[in-house]
Amino acid sequence: MNYDVIIIGAGPAGLSFARALKNTNLKIALIEKSSLDELKDPQEDGREIALTHLSVKLMKSMGAWDRIDPASISPIKNAKVLNGNSPYSLDFERPSESMEALGYLIPNHLIRKAFYEEVAAMSEALDNIDIITDTSVEELQTDDSSGSVTLSSGVVLSAPLLVSADSRFSATRRQMGVGAHMRDFSRTAIVCRMEHEYSHNQTAFECFHYGKTMALLPMNGNLSSVVITISSQKSDALLKMSDEAFNAQVQQWFGNKLGKISLVGKRHSYPLVAVHADKFVANRYAVVGDAAVGMHPVTAHGFNLGIRGADSLAREIKQAQDHGKDFGSMAVLKKYQKDHMHVTKFLYHGTNNIVSLFTTETLPAKVARNAVLRFANNFPPLKNMITGKLTEAETVKGSNFLPPLPPLPPFPPLPFAKKLKSL
Repeated sequence: MNYDVIIIGAGPAGLSFARALKNTNLKIALIEKSSLDELKDPQEDGREIALTHLSVKLMKSMGAWDRIDPASISPIKNAKVLNGNSPYSLDFERPSESMEALGYLIPNHLIRKAFYEEVAAMSEALDNIDIITDTSVEELQTDDSSGSVTLSSGVVLSAPLLVSADSRFSATRRQMGVGAHMRDFSRTAIVCRMEHEYSHNQTAFECFHYGKTMALLPMNGNLSSVVITISSQKSDALLKMSDEAFNAQVQQWFGNKLGKISLVGKRHSYPLVAVHADKFVANRYAVVGDAAVGMHPVTAHGFNLGIRGADSLAREIKQAQDHGKDFGSMAVLKKYQKDHMHVTKFLYHGTNNIVSLFTTETLPAKVARNAVLRFANNFPPLKNMITGKLTEAETVKGSNFLPPLPPLPPFPPLPFAKKLKSL
């Protein structure tokens, strides 16, 4: 069974990549271990995705945006970063009144559903994509001209290009000899929806407490998506708390800023492991989505990088087709790698350094945290650059960001730490 592209994994990244290839007339196989019913109607999983302006633009161009009920789209108009119990905050606001929001919050399962519907419609209209569900990939390999995958059913498929989009723990990435940098934070993210007494005014809050972090992301009405990251040793107790005790705990951690807080629905938990593939391509092979880069949720860039990478790879394939070139060749794939690596490396390592700084409990780190927040608040070029990275609004306009700052060094340097400790 021969195809032009075989995509392994039908999560948001795999589906968006398939959809981005709509106008290529390529024959595509999309392989997913979940059932067709799960793809058609994915269950709510507690995760809300904060979309940048670039992601919104890409979703609109792919038709997925219009498939989401506007009532489920929540604008994020402002953001505040808080350190411990300090009243001081690093504030991010819309650069101008013409920008409706810094970003938009949408439930993850609705994004998955919208992209599935687009791909299903594409399959029906063009008859160029096969969605193979309840199936896993047992083996894959490539040679100079093509790649092949052996399915759990025993069927063997072949194509000039294989693409993995099967999570940050991708087994197929490892089979293809593509290594990855993994960082296990030994923490668990607990996510849920909570209703509160006072309005959040469409403001997102990121609160770095000692030993834990808590984000409240504004949904429509007096409702927020709450993300608590805490030591995995302590997460089980938080998950087993009664609803009343959990409500009281979150309300206390947030300093009663939104009044009485109440749980809405279930609590979900996810282990925190960040991943960055050492390379994004190999012979007749590429990785997209979390198989390429799996981010810590603190900067909310996970799916944003996923859809951006999917669009970038699809764009290189289209350009190769237009010029009569082999779209699965290493020369074409390396263009995708160069573009996506340039975007992701800074964000990945910078985010991990920020997480280290704001979760380290030493006195020097606590002092450094306050210094970083105040410096960022009062140094416009840095603040503008961070805002640009968070919103990706300038990318939509076609202009360039300021040059990225290098990743933050470990905080603080040892001599400084010793001096503070002696005080």
